[in-house]
Amino acid sequence: MNDFFALEYLINPNKRIFWVYILSSILITIIYFYFNSRSKKVVLSSKLWLHPSAKLDYYYFFISYFVKVFMLIPIVVSAKTIAFFVNKHLYLQFDYYENTFFSYEVVIVMYTLSLFLISDFSRYWLHRFLHKIPFLWEFHKVHHSAKVLTPITFYRVHPIENLLYGIRYSLSIGFVTGIFIYFFGAMIDIYSVLGVNIIVFVFSILGANLRHSHVQVSFGEKIEKWFISPKQHQIHHSRRHFNKNYGGTLAIWDRLFGSLSLSKEVKILKFGLRKNQMNDYLSVFDLLIKPFKLLILNKILKKRKLK
Repeated sequence: MNDFFALEYLINPNKRIFWVYILSSILITIIYFYFNSRSKKVVLSSKLWLHPSAKLDYYYFFISYFVKVFMLIPIVVSAKTIAFFVNKHLYLQFDYYENTFFSYEVVIVMYTLSLFLISDFSRYWLHRFLHKIPFLWEFHKVHHSAKVLTPITFYRVHPIENLLYGIRYSLSIGFVTGIFIYFFGAMIDIYSVLGVNIIVFVFSILGANLRHSHVQVSFGEKIEKWFISPKQHQIHHSRRHFNKNYGGTLAIWDRLFGSLSLSKEVKILKFGLRKNQMNDYLSVFDLLIKPFKLLILNKILKKRKLK
């Protein structure tokens, strides 16, 4: 099981730390260092990679894997089930439909783009809700409690948040797939690389792992209005800018809904929560249990105030 686990995250192109994405991030970092030699000291320092916050990320990465496999995956309805449900109800409502207008190539382009856009849009809103709804913020605080960022920080996510993202994935992918099956049947397919949507693959290979790092790679003002750069996500982790850059891949959602921040607008980044909150997240046990404790405590305090 351990061998399988260790290999899965490195050899699965659907995982953020797939070896190809890691390698491309290292190459981008080397180029970045060529033009920004001052940042070498911080990024290559053992104080960063062996920081208590980074060590906690490593431990939590292993524990949360087993929580996800044995407790969450069994209860999340699959995208296939949602797709079947949507397709069945479309058929019952509108009877059989036969596509005679779109070619096979056009259907593939439409399906590839639709999957990406709906998934990215739903990811933006779930991320925003995790910040704006106090109940959900208690669980999302776990991710923002990292004081230093490494690629493994991506996996510092509470199981409740993992559950919500699993439901989001099934609903968005299942909904789009159900509609496309109804209209185009066996014609649907996606343009992919190693089994991954080609758009997601390109984004991942362009330094997705640097989003959780201290390598402040910017895409430049014009591109950052369309795509989220590594530095833009680092800005989101800055304790003064939690309400900026909720986007996953596209920056257009942040631009449309007023939450976009460009790299040039923020010079100093300080990660983590407020100082008085950081002591709540010092162990794996804290990351898993503290959100529930804080929710109960807040409820008790509210009741006392009402009396």
